[in-house]
Amino acid sequence: MAHRPPLLLIDAPSLYFRAYFGIPESAARAADGSPVNAARGFLDMLASLIRTRQPDRMVCALDHDWRPDWRVALLPSYKAHRLAPEGGEVVPDTLTPQIPVILDVLAAIGIPALGAAGYEADDVLGTLATTQPGPVEVVSGDRDLFQLVDDTRPVRLLYVGRGVANLDDCDDAAVQARYGVPADRYADFAALRGDPSDGLPGVAGVGEKTAARLVTRYGGVAEIVAALDDPDAGFAPGLRTKLTAARDYLAVAPQVVRVARDVPLPELDTALPKAPTDPDRLLALAEQWNLASPCRRLVDALAG
Repeated sequence: MAHRPPLLLIDAPSLYFRAYFGIPESAARAADGSPVNAARGFLDMLASLIRTRQPDRMVCALDHDWRPDWRVALLPSYKAHRLAPEGGEVVPDTLTPQIPVILDVLAAIGIPALGAAGYEADDVLGTLATTQPGPVEVVSGDRDLFQLVDDTRPVRLLYVGRGVANLDDCDDAAVQARYGVPADRYADFAALRGDPSDGLPGVAGVGEKTAARLVTRYGGVAEIVAALDDPDAGFAPGLRTKLTAARDYLAVAPQVVRVARDVPLPELDTALPKAPTDPDRLLALAEQWNLASPCRRLVDALAG
């Protein structure tokens, strides 16, 4: 049987934030002086991904709720350091107006972009990776998405820690080599280790190596916590004390880290078009926002 091209799932916020900080505003402006560095970089990333990965399907996932109430209820510190004084996420003033531009271009081309109320882009990606036919390739710079890797479907993570031109193409073996745990235990590992960028404190004194050893020996967080009540479980006294002190945190942290896989999403056509679905609209947007070159590169990539 011929190998089917992949479904490419794009973590849009991860990529457009990267584009914004990777390209100076002075290098990409519209005729009215508005910065379009994030839009230009994001579109060029998509063109590069289409050329190199040759998908036949694509979806861009959005943050309709970057800090869902249900996660905050479990762990109030979740992303609290990124909360603006007036509410909402701290986002650069010159990035916010570029997001509608990106969405308008995607709509003109015919690449679906969607989010879901009460969920993050990660959760949309997790649901699509679970429900859509494989193979699936998830593109993100978010470490939490290592948990989606599944060799049986298959689902891979194209990790953009070093940029789209230097993707880390990760299967389960790559996750184990990087962190010492299989992908299906990554959420437990991450809960133990913590992640300051998401406001996850982790267990005090437990780093990556100790977290990996715990997961390898005992299993998930629930099994580790249960083993604390067994005097013969083999914990060093100091480690037992640290884990015991973190019981309340460990009761909720895995649910916060774990990506949802059952987000209610509308029916959508994931097929990647060979040409823009609304070429006149795309031309108008390209002219308005001085995005002719990246739009042309993206259209050329679609045509193959």
